[in-house]
Amino acid sequence: MTKKLTLWLVCVGTITFVISLAGFVFLYGNGASYLSNNPAACANCHIMQSTFESWRKSQHRHVATCNDCHVPHHAVLKWVVKGINGMHHSYAFTFQNPPAVLKAAFVSKKVVQSTCESCHKGLLEHTMLSADKSRDCIQCHQDVGHQHH
Repeated sequence: MTKKLTLWLVCVGTITFVISLAGFVFLYGNGASYLSNNPAACANCHIMQSTFESWRKSQHRHVATCNDCHVPHHAVLKWVVKGINGMHHSYAFTFQNPPAVLKAAFVSKKVVQSTCESCHKGLLEHTMLSADKSRDCIQCHQDVGHQHH
């Protein structure tokens, strides 16, 4: 075999392997469910079961899904954040030992704050006149989306 043919076969084999592995992980992890707006998809991972159950007991269960609060409402940014979170979660759950209780990252907290402000704009215009504007909503209202008992 020539060097070019060998190199071509190695490249094609590597690409085929990577695509096959990604497809297997996507199917095994029920990846298509994360493209939906169904909150049950977030409970695919056992670590999220208690978070899903706490949402089902929350005040917002009838008006907001996971995506409503945890991803931007902008059409493109929604998919960017979902993709970044998905890759981060996949890596963490595959190669690391995730903590029993998940903590929101800085960007996630900012997304949640932005969605609170978006949904409650009229209310905020009246109540924020006297409130401390430097605080995030979840500092005082942490049990609104999830019960933390």
